[in-house]
Amino acid sequence: MVALTQDRDTPRRAGEDFQHPVAASVRIYAGAIVMLNATGYATPGAVATGLVPAGVAQEQVDNVNGADGDVNVAVRRGVFRFVNDGTVSRTDIGGTAYVVDDQTVANNDGTGTRSALGTIMDVDADGVWVQI
Repeated sequence: MVALTQDRDTPRRAGEDFQHPVAASVRIYAGAIVMLNATGYATPGAVATGLVPAGVAQEQVDNVNGADGDVNVAVRRGVFRFVNDGTVSRTDIGGTAYVVDDQTVANNDGTGTRSALGTIMDVDADGVWVQI
């Protein structure tokens, strides 16, 4: 492509709602942490390295008997409260949250076994608020 020589109507979106094709043989529950695997398919949050945060599932999607990309999952990005594995405290605010499972986060990478989810924004008695 070449540089613009006239005005351009550049498409825009809020950056909150996305659709991602789902990995084969998985079920993603509504409200679950959704990550993208090495091939770009959505999978529930789990202890694994190399996963990329996608957001929170807005619906349950069953691809247990399907191939990669047979169905899509609607995800939303933003700030969400997740279960604290017991390691996250108020001193971790501003630090990185790491995925333990599809609803739980930690303040550490589990000695190199967990993928980063996002920034810890707050911690309260009910969980950890993470910006994805």
